[in-house]
Amino acid sequence: MAIIRRVLTTQGVENRDITQPTLSYPDTDLPRVIVEVWNDRRHILDRDSPGIPTQQAVDEATELVNRETGMALRRAVIITEEEHDNHYTMQDDDEIVFVLPNLSRVIRGSSQHQLLESAKLLMACTPNGI
Repeated sequence: MAIIRRVLTTQGVENRDITQPTLSYPDTDLPRVIVEVWNDRRHILDRDSPGIPTQQAVDEATELVNRETGMALRRAVIITEEEHDNHYTMQDDDEIVFVLPNLSRVIRGSSQHQLLESAKLLMACTPNGI
């Protein structure tokens, strides 16, 4: 589905024809990414301004996704469910966006195995979930 949307970019506001796919990727390695970010977000969710990930956030997300999955993505961004629901807009044509399921959906103090199993389920039911 493609729509025209006014988007905030580092250069200001502009109109863009945006394709917004919704998909699920049945990969057993991606839940480890979710658990790692739940346990230590580092700078992955840092923003320069609302809706604009910092370069450090992009670099950390790209490195983490590539390392944990064996992928070779040029630019990965991890966003929150709230950012997704507020219509996050890609900042680069090569950007792959992953949505981090809300940590509030799991019981704090759960074992690593329980977190991984929970992440697998949440990955499937979160829009564009990691």
